Amino acid sequence: MQLISDLSQWRELRSKLKGSVGFVPTMGALHEGHLSLLRKSVAENEHTVLSIFLNATQFNNSDDLTNYPSSVEEDLALARAVGVDVILLPDYAQVYPDDFRFQIHEEVFSKELCGSDRPGHFTGVLTVVFKLLNLVQPEKAYFGEKDYQQYLLIKDMCAALFLPTEIVGCDTLRETDGLAMSSRNRHLDPLARKLAGRFNQVLCQAQSDQEATQTLEKLGCSVGYIKTQYGRRFGAVEIATKNGSVRLIDNLVPKGPQVI
Repeated sequence: MQLISDLSQWRELRSKLKGSVGFVPTMGALHEGHLSLLRKSVAENEHTVLSIFLNATQFNNSDDLTNYPSSVEEDLALARAVGVDVILLPDYAQVYPDDFRFQIHEEVFSKELCGSDRPGHFTGVLTVVFKLLNLVQPEKAYFGEKDYQQYLLIKDMCAALFLPTEIVGCDTLRETDGLAMSSRNRHLDPLARKLAGRFNQVLCQAQSDQEATQTLEKLGCSVGYIKTQYGRRFGAVEIATKNGSVRLIDNLVPKGPQVI
């Protein structure tokens, strides 16, 4: 496994690679959900590239950026164990030599759901993914469907801008109580973790978005949104912890009638 922080070194290596390349972009703090994407890439491609880059441009809350979990040494060990060939570890100056002067904007779906109360979030996401796809030039790139809005936006961006990479959506991995695996789960204390386990259950079982919202609020969650569209129920909540709050998102096909 090669660790590369110099993107000029990566470009030289990329020009020599023969065979298919799979790519998994991450912000680090890897968990089993990330590893499932990497395993799929390893199984389907001759080379697998993982990027670890904490993308500051997608954070509209500076505290959220500061508190984002980091575990680089553990991440490297996990990546090596699943068969990753190359890990890219660039810094901000290399990814944004223009200091974010050039940006990718989407004017419709990025304004909804997570974009409705996180201005600029998806501009940062789409811009960094566009840059990374241009750098890595993979045949396939793998994204978890926990961030289903992100997945759809990236897929549509690639189609609209004629990027040749196939965007592969992968099933959400969950804990035994249904909580979607997420790097942010590390910030949940025991009481908050117990409440977080109810989030998925309510999304799945509620007969309407309004019922889901009311139930989660009664449980003590601060609800950002609950909305059913594209045949899925999307939700975002904040759960209080001893050291602040943790934002969780999820989406699924609800069991009950899909009533908005």
